[in-house]
Amino acid sequence: MIRLEPRAAAPAWLALAAPLGALSAALAVATMLLVAIGIAPFPALWLMVEGAVGSPFALAETATRATPLLLTGLAAAIAFRARFWNIGGEGQLYLGAMAAVAIGSGAVEAPPILLLPLVLVAAALAGAIGALLPALGKVEAGADEVVTTLLLNFVIALLVQMMLEGPMKDPMGLGWPQSPPLLDEAMLPRLVDRQRLHAGLLLGLGLALVLQIVVARTVWGLGVRAVGHNPRASAYAGLPVARTTLAVAMLSGALAGLAGAGEVAGLKGYLTADLSPGYGYAGIVVAMLAGLSPMGVIPAALLIAAVFVGADTMGRTLGISSYFADLVVALALLFVLAGGLLLRYRIRLARAMP
Repeated sequence: MIRLEPRAAAPAWLALAAPLGALSAALAVATMLLVAIGIAPFPALWLMVEGAVGSPFALAETATRATPLLLTGLAAAIAFRARFWNIGGEGQLYLGAMAAVAIGSGAVEAPPILLLPLVLVAAALAGAIGALLPALGKVEAGADEVVTTLLLNFVIALLVQMMLEGPMKDPMGLGWPQSPPLLDEAMLPRLVDRQRLHAGLLLGLGLALVLQIVVARTVWGLGVRAVGHNPRASAYAGLPVARTTLAVAMLSGALAGLAGAGEVAGLKGYLTADLSPGYGYAGIVVAMLAGLSPMGVIPAALLIAAVFVGADTMGRTLGISSYFADLVVALALLFVLAGGLLLRYRIRLARAMP
């Protein structure tokens, strides 16, 4: 007979091994599926590795793909720490992208040196407002934020399509539903010549460091952790639970909004309805792999980005669907949740009672 025994504290080695084991298990299951469809697994996995890190171009592409994952991963990590289950990172990303385009395409006259900061601030504010609405619903009416943030993603997706077919449609776009391009002064600088890697990566790395210090070393961070551990006990101790929830929600939305700004101001230069292939949802997997640690989000984002980039290379070479990477990421989330159970409980074998 198997029973679960609560742990007083998980050992450090297990906390580190759990996310790595989850990703390894996900790759193992995906490998079995490759075998089932008649593809030699080891050459296929080697193609993934080469596609992700096998050349300077591959490394730059992996870092580029990791940039929005880093920001949406931080958005999910900080929200989940306070038990605000923000599933709306995808919609908040698009709100940030729309705000970035609205400011950066020439609608606001500003000196060139101020235009890019204005674009980033506008994107962060738009994402923060997108997360504030469901947070108010939770605090004031007890609405389930999982439902409200998730459903808002679809509302925002329809809003983006409406704007791209109407007020934000580029008159020079030959009828395609896309926004006007951003001005050159509103674009993030490239970090490597003739590569897509842009300064949004540095922004994400800096924010991860700042958030780690805030969460671990400040009074406000202590309040966030306390609210996440036990909201009722925190309220009894006099902590402003509602205010903390609203602040964390806005910070989470702002980070997701910056991810949207990075995609339009760092890569495309304009907004389309297919700007994100699901970075908002993949950010949840990144946050869970990182154990909700802001600094842990950095390697987790790079790992997930490597899976995406490597799977693209493998798919082009072997004719495998591009959804293989989504399968690996989804399996990783499932195994991370299972690993979280092992972090909280020991598995014990007990004798059955006669």
